[in-house]
Amino acid sequence: MDELMKAKDGAQLLEVCAVRPLDGYNLWVRFNNGETRTVDMTPLLEQPAFVPLKDKTVFDDVRVDYGCTVWLDGDVDIAPEYLLMNGRR
Repeated sequence: MDELMKAKDGAQLLEVCAVRPLDGYNLWVRFNNGETRTVDMTPLLEQPAFVPLKDKTVFDDVRVDYGCTVWLDGDVDIAPEYLLMNGRR
């Protein structure tokens, strides 16, 4: 994608640029604003949408698709804003 999508007010939309699975159901995430976070996904694993991620093989197969963190070919995803707000530096 040559251009970043813009919000209505012209601000740059937050996107995930890179993601890497870590031990203990954590993700390392880099965003298009240059920030990085480590996010503990454990609290989400009991929510119905994220139960498939309990399988460590599935969890470790995380990738970025159109600026969003996804698993299972996009069947499971999570908003970049959640990752930024709930991650630690």
